[in-house]
Amino acid sequence: MSAKATWKVSAAVMASRVLGLVRDQIFAAMFGYGVLTDCFNIAFRIPNLLRDLFAEGALSQAFVTTFSKKIKESGPESAWPLAARMITIVAIGMSAISIIGIIFSPQLVHLLTAFGHKTFSPDDIALTVKMTRIMWPFMLLVSLAALVMGILNARGIFGMPALSSCFFNLGSIIAGTGIGLWLDPNRGPMTMVGMAIGVLVGGLGQLVCQFPSLRRLGFRWRPDWHWSDPNVRKIFSLMGPAVISASVVQINVVINSQFATSIGQSAVSALNGAFRLMQLPIGVFGVAVATVTLPALSLAATGKLGDEFRGLLAKGIRLVTFLVLPSALGLCFLAEPIISALFEHGRFTPENRLVTAAALRGYGIGLLAYSWLKVLQPAFYAADRRWVPMLVSFLAIALSVSSNWYFVVVRGMGVEALAITTSIVATTNFIILYVVMSRMTSGLETRALLVLIAKLVLAGAAMAGICLASNRFVFHDLSHMSALARIAGLSLVVPAAGGVYFYLAKLFRVEEAAEFLDIVRKRFRKRAS
Repeated sequence: MSAKATWKVSAAVMASRVLGLVRDQIFAAMFGYGVLTDCFNIAFRIPNLLRDLFAEGALSQAFVTTFSKKIKESGPESAWPLAARMITIVAIGMSAISIIGIIFSPQLVHLLTAFGHKTFSPDDIALTVKMTRIMWPFMLLVSLAALVMGILNARGIFGMPALSSCFFNLGSIIAGTGIGLWLDPNRGPMTMVGMAIGVLVGGLGQLVCQFPSLRRLGFRWRPDWHWSDPNVRKIFSLMGPAVISASVVQINVVINSQFATSIGQSAVSALNGAFRLMQLPIGVFGVAVATVTLPALSLAATGKLGDEFRGLLAKGIRLVTFLVLPSALGLCFLAEPIISALFEHGRFTPENRLVTAAALRGYGIGLLAYSWLKVLQPAFYAADRRWVPMLVSFLAIALSVSSNWYFVVVRGMGVEALAITTSIVATTNFIILYVVMSRMTSGLETRALLVLIAKLVLAGAAMAGICLASNRFVFHDLSHMSALARIAGLSLVVPAAGGVYFYLAKLFRVEEAAEFLDIVRKRFRKRAS
């Protein structure tokens, strides 16, 4: 696994996530967290869920695994027909699913709002159905974009595919706000419809921006109807279990949304906002490491699961641990200052901040587990043990439903309980899969991982101390702090806390810390020269 490639993908994903935050800030300022935002988030839930499962989850993983092995066995040129066949199948299949989704949008919306009969009016439901229908084709666009990304990743091109999400965010921001304010300058329901149209524009941008890189590789797509190719069947056989196993977190988010509608207005949006913030470090670090690791694992798994496979996977898990732990601590201990600095302006209220921060702390507890799963689950597909994550996922989903019912319906708790449940599910999922993979590979260098965690816990304790002190002395009265003061405070506290973490990790001779610092130094030297 190339650390350089990992950092390159991390930088590209970071740029995309920053633009995603800008998009969320615009939403918060224009609409706040209320019934309109809840309607949009519910409308986007199913297309976005299927995007995560098929486009950026099971389909992408299964395709990269099979396509990489095809390249190794027969060379790049012989793999192009497989790419053409998959693009043809996905274009037809996702178009059909989109049409079915458009037809049955009312039923889907009623299912998602089943517990929210006191929260949503008939007009709110009608608006949600309209936006759901508008955004269904988004799944087709991003599914094709994910296939193109898989082709490029398998050929060792990571930069532009990772940047493609930037084009989605730019398109949805510019087109969404432009069309929305043109339809309704008063930021009412029709403005939100414009934001839904912007999602489609962004999805188109995410696909088209990758075409030049694909063309430079020499790929020219033509419809290919030879679907009896054994490799096509292999991809779909990998996808079936992968869809179920990769769906655990996303299905849990949908379940959370259903229960959140019973809590009241803004609960759905608060959960969504917190979840998207939690996805920032997962996308920057967890997905980046997984993106670079998966092709290498697929090649290493062509024979017996030996030292190379075990070493790559263990290294990926340790790297994610080192990178994500400070993010988890920051999101837990600085939840309110972060939410306030990012979103508390325009129509976003202090009450919105408190609810969203509570959810963010709940998600932060499971951040490491989420990120570990991004690396560990694809390893089962690379090793052709795809049924293992699927079977574990059934237990995870059952745990999610029962826990949510107990905490929300029986105990009457709020959104923080839903977020904590999601973290519990992710952690349980990871522990089981880790034990199984350790047995499959005769160990996953667990001792080295535990030593690393022990060192990082000490470094993290010092970082947490700085965060707690800042809450007491810097952010003790957020409601009366100006936006500039909140941002300035975080600009000082976050680098200080992160610097202490990295310094102590280096002092404790954490290998990943030294590797990280070497890459940073090389970057600065290149710029200086």
